[in-house]
Amino acid sequence: KEPTFVKWASEAPDGFVYSLKGNRFVTNRRVLGEAGESMMRFLGSGVAALGEKLGPILWQFAPTKKFDPDDFEAFLKLLPEKQDGVALRHALEVRNDSFVVPEFAALARKYKAAIVYADHAKYPDIADITADFVYARLQTGSDDNPDCYTPKGLDEWAARVKTWAQGKQPADLRRADPATDAPVKPRDVFVYFITEGKVRAPFGAMALMKRVDQGQPVP
Repeated sequence: KEPTFVKWASEAPDGFVYSLKGNRFVTNRRVLGEAGESMMRFLGSGVAALGEKLGPILWQFAPTKKFDPDDFEAFLKLLPEKQDGVALRHALEVRNDSFVVPEFAALARKYKAAIVYADHAKYPDIADITADFVYARLQTGSDDNPDCYTPKGLDEWAARVKTWAQGKQPADLRRADPATDAPVKPRDVFVYFITEGKVRAPFGAMALMKRVDQGQPVP
């Protein structure tokens, strides 16, 4: 509801942005091109009230949803660039191996939507840069680790984040379309830690931020 978004915007400090997750009724359907009404209902619920504090909107697809170029492009055509005058940034989290093809990366690039990089035990990892920002969900950490990931793992992710922020592509991450490089330019990077117990994830985020802020620049 709009009053909730207004409240969030008033409570957040300068420079803070909220990342939202799109309603599942938009993405969990057989024909994605028929999602327009549900999408407009979600986007029209008041998200624009966040103004400059509105971050990326995550559209998460079911693991059973397979890549169909025509079907998926019909969905991408529905994504508006603005809502009530507020610019929107869209992130696509696909969870089926059929999306690991150059055609998917090309579509995301065409519509300036970011492909979510998922560090996950089961779902595909796709590191193609297709938008002016990067969105990553780190999900192989453990609540048994004080900082969610091991120190070595955090060091590796800090290096990748800095590479992304500089507009470059981490060499050790898989791409669906390795033959196409994104323009090298600075980008915002959004990284989220997700664990089943949700206990150590915040500590992982803080440990990563410390490494990114204090670590040595990536060559």
